[in-house]
Amino acid sequence: MGWLRSLRFWLHTRQEEEFDSGRNLILVRCLDSTKMDRDPNMNAKVSRIGSHRAIGWVGSVLCCLATTLAAQEGSGPRPAARIDHALFDGLLRAYVNDDGMVNYRAWKKSDTRTLGRYLARLGGIKVETLSRSEKLAFWINAYNALTLQGILDFYPLKSIRDKVSRVGGYSIWDDYKLLVRGEDYSLNQIEHEILRKMGEPRIHLAIVCASIGCPRLLAEAYTSEKLEEQLHRNGVDFFSRAQNFRKDKKTVRLSSILKWFGEDFGGTDAAKLAFAAEHVTDSALAAQLTGGGIKVKYLAYDWSLNEQ
Repeated sequence: MGWLRSLRFWLHTRQEEEFDSGRNLILVRCLDSTKMDRDPNMNAKVSRIGSHRAIGWVGSVLCCLATTLAAQEGSGPRPAARIDHALFDGLLRAYVNDDGMVNYRAWKKSDTRTLGRYLARLGGIKVETLSRSEKLAFWINAYNALTLQGILDFYPLKSIRDKVSRVGGYSIWDDYKLLVRGEDYSLNQIEHEILRKMGEPRIHLAIVCASIGCPRLLAEAYTSEKLEEQLHRNGVDFFSRAQNFRKDKKTVRLSSILKWFGEDFGGTDAAKLAFAAEHVTDSALAAQLTGGGIKVKYLAYDWSLNEQ
């Protein structure tokens, strides 16, 4: 930590600011200059990140240093009294349909600042004081909102994987970050270091990587009050779709999500089938899934953008 850690962000900084009770809540997303050197296409990528504001490298250094020093001196963002996901909820209801497909074109054309304001508000939350359900809702929403912000910044594109270098360059999952009370979190950190460690496998049916193969992006924000119902509802939807679940006689084909994160679903084929059985609406099918003798295979994953 300390000011040296911020120097790696010197190339480009974009920030959204919102004043809350006299304190500045800052969202900072930066690119790693060492990865710029390795990726000859990075200049074009950098130029598309600052959709609201582009600043020179000197400004980037000063901004990052100021943010870090503020956190060190105890003058960082003031913790919000409560989590309010209303801004995000309104955006999802406006631009996401019932199938979880996103109208990125209309969203980028009409309103990108509101999502930045919401992420900035998340940056002021003292997460360690939250209940388990509040933390789950917080980080699920944070992951989805940060992913959406990244897609909107880079839009138009065909897939989120367009922003993942094959050989050591820029990766949206590692280099696109959210600042929460002085600590920056990448999408991979939120998923693997926070959410997966909370012991709730259904997070994999809630966080969405902007791809058709992903679970449906729920057209509403997750909240602690409705979390159980929302997770179950999206789980039922997930296993109702042929891209995620198919049964043919004694063979069941599951989404590759259950392969990649198999240990989170119990590790064994039987455990994965039992998880699926909890989310199918046909009781006879549920009984077959848990009755044994079922062979498990996995479906190809569609990385195409989840665009309307």
